[in-house]
Order: sequence, then C-alpha cells, then structure tokens
Amino acid sequence: MNAHKIKQDICEIGRRLYNKGFAAANDGNITVRIGENEVLCTPTMHSKGFLKPEDICTIDMTGKQTAGIKKRSSEALLHLEIYKQRSDIKSVVHCHPPYATAFAVAREPIPQCVLPEVEVFLGDVPITRYETPGGQAFADTVLPFVDKSNVIILANHGTVSYGVDVEQAYWWTEILDAYCRILMLARQLGNVSYFDENQERELLTLKQKWGWADPRNTEQYKDCDICANDIFRDSWKQSGVARRAFPAPPAMPAAATTSATTVGGGSENPGSNGAPPVLKQAVAASSGSAPSADGVDMEQLVKLITAQVMRELQSK
Repeated sequence: MNAHKIKQDICEIGRRLYNKGFAAANDGNITVRIGENEVLCTPTMHSKGFLKPEDICTIDMTGKQTAGIKKRSSEALLHLEIYKQRSDIKSVVHCHPPYATAFAVAREPIPQCVLPEVEVFLGDVPITRYETPGGQAFADTVLPFVDKSNVIILANHGTVSYGVDVEQAYWWTEILDAYCRILMLARQLGNVSYFDENQERELLTLKQKWGWADPRNTEQYKDCDICANDIFRDSWKQSGVARRAFPAPPAMPAAATTSATTVGGGSENPGSNGAPPVLKQAVAASSGSAPSADGVDMEQLVKLITAQVMRELQSK
C-alpha cells in the first residue's frame, strides 16, 4: 500500500470539502485505514483546504498517535468506532455540509422516495442523538446505524460518511447535501412529489441487482413501509427527530395503510403528536381537548367523528 499516495488523496478530498463549503476554517476530519492497527488521520486545527501530505499523521486503533509532526484530529474516536464495526470500511469523512447540517439542527428526517440516485446510493439516512463532540460517548452515537447505512447525520453537528476508499466516503456526503438542497428548494416551490410503490420497488430491485445493500431488501424489513423512514424510525424519539417541515409520503405498501392511520403510524403526517389531524380535530370538537399521542382507541375516535358529523348536519 502506497501511504504517500493515500495521503495525497486525503489532501485532495480535503480541498473538495473546503471548496464545496463543507468544512469552514479548520472544520472536518478525514481518515483512511491502511492496516490492522494503522490509520492515517488529518490534523486538528488545520484547514482541510490546504493540507499537505506531511501534515497527515498516523494513529492506532485506540486513538494513540504513532507518527506525524502535527497532532491528530480530536474527533478520531468517531472514525475508529466505525472501523471497528465495519471491516469493509477503509475511509471515513466527517464534515459540516450546510444543507444536510440544517436537517441535523432541525432534527428533520430525510424524506425518502423522491430522487432515484438517493434511493440507490443512500437509502434511509439516520440522525443520531446529540453528544458533545470528541469523546467516546460521541463516537458511540453512530453504533445503532453503522451497519445499515453508509452516511449518518450527527444531531446539531454535521455528517459522517464512509466507504471502501476516501473518494467513495466523500461521495455519500456530497450526494446527501445536494439532495437536502433540492428538498429545500422543492419545498419553497410548494410541493414534494413522491414515487408510487411500483416506481420505488423498481429502484430497490435495481439497487439489489447492482450490489448495493439496503435493509428494505432484506427479510427483516420485507413488510416495512418502504418510503416512511421505517428503518430508523425507532430511534427518532431518543434523538428528538420528528416530521415538521416535510409531509410524510403515501403508505407503501397498501398493507401499511392501517398502521398509517393509527397513532404513531408511519405514513400519515401526524404533526407534533401521533394522531392524524382529522382525528385530532374531531376529538377536540367532541370533548374539548385533543387526544394524547398514546392510548387513543380507534373505535371511540370513529364514534366521535360520527357524532361531530351529525352535529354539523343538524346545525345546517
């Protein structure tokens, strides 16, 4: 393995990060694993846009620096945790792309079933819980997601992506940030159109054919709502993630429709708590208060809606 050539590649990706506005000032860090216990790492307090090969240091898998004239990045433990969980990963890129980081700050889940490239290359993108950067607790926030995604949004911080080499690791971040920008622009225009079930399943079939892994193509998630962020939904409460800016997609498959209209369902856009808006309005009109997010009885809701409709008809 040509370590000097890899250091040059790290410097090139650093320039891309800086020129794209993904790493202001001394933001971001890049690593490449070159051996069982050897990782090349960018230095702390150094602009990624102006790196030289001699700036790159070497650390072991505990984070101890073993070579280099400049001190290693303070967030190296995040990278090392990913390497420990994924033996196929050889490079990790962490930075603060502005559009993706806006989703990190808003704790807004990334909508699925909108753009073909994103469905094929990224899939569902998780958002971690927040921890102060630098320590092991921060590194541990990615553990629930590392084996199901190649890019992760770090709450109120930025992104981390990883791949078989440093260029691929960078690609996932660039794709994600471009997508987040497109989503924001479409939202400003007033509409985000989602794929239907057949269109999305065609993409998932292509993804599997081309050798890209996706949990939605596994037995474990065969019955999931394929466009409703079901892969990482269980983590949302702990991370403070909720749909606020973007509507949920239609239920896919149709079997998911039942759960979508219940409290906590996947695809009906519930707003700030679980019950769909029409149900909340009916209950509020009938009982003077909106239902809680838990324990709402559907039979009772149907009765309340019926009673409200009858009252409206009698008042006309």
